[in-house]
Amino acid sequence: MTVRPPAVAGKFYPSDPDTLRGLVDSLLAGVEVPADEALAPAYVVPHAGYRFSGPTAAQVYARLAAHGERIARVLLIGPAHFVRLTGCAVSTADKWATPLGEIPLDAIGRNTLIEAGAAAANDEPHEPEHSLEVQVPFLQAVLMPGTPILPVVAGPTPADAVADLLAAGIRRSGTVLLCSTDLSHYEPDAQAREQDAATIRAVTERAPDRIGVRDACGVFGLRGLTALAARAGWTPRLLGYATSADTIGPPDRVVGYAAFTFC
Repeated sequence: MTVRPPAVAGKFYPSDPDTLRGLVDSLLAGVEVPADEALAPAYVVPHAGYRFSGPTAAQVYARLAAHGERIARVLLIGPAHFVRLTGCAVSTADKWATPLGEIPLDAIGRNTLIEAGAAAANDEPHEPEHSLEVQVPFLQAVLMPGTPILPVVAGPTPADAVADLLAAGIRRSGTVLLCSTDLSHYEPDAQAREQDAATIRAVTERAPDRIGVRDACGVFGLRGLTALAARAGWTPRLLGYATSADTIGPPDRVVGYAAFTFC
């Protein structure tokens, strides 16, 4: 049995289990979810350090918490920041570990994507990657114990090909899709908000071709999800938006964060 150890514990989120669980719980407690809001098939979440994007990410995870018993598995897609990658890659590990314990991977879903030629088995881009790892402590807090995840990293890939992968990945009942991405990077706050507003419009109007590589670091997953939303008739809705200047960062060089639901 192989276990991927945490790569960014103590950097993007606390390495102490009690501190980490307390932080996640406090972020979730800060979100009020309408009692009649249904579980959506897909969401977008940011992936910066919890001090920066945790409140925005919690908009999604509080909604998953309200339906945790209905979620059979979670398909995660995000960018590969550190390893050059063409196409998509799945982790071959049996489990991923965080300070909160281990979470199983969805071997059936992984094999489905590999056999379909939608993704390759490749651990190299997963080993240092934070975009999916930072989602796992939130998932460990809101899912039923033993609920598996299927992490996928995406390099340059046409939107329709990613949409095909995502459609195959969520075919089984009870699967929820999470697309991990931040928005603009290192622009002054006012300029970032203007750029991010255009990206948000592109997502809500289901126009993947209007999302540029400088608009979102997880552009290939986001384009794929937006294309899938157009196919499936899902309506994207913005749940929350912030820049790092809204949390603890300086306003002259910010990163944008957004949370969406697709229903």
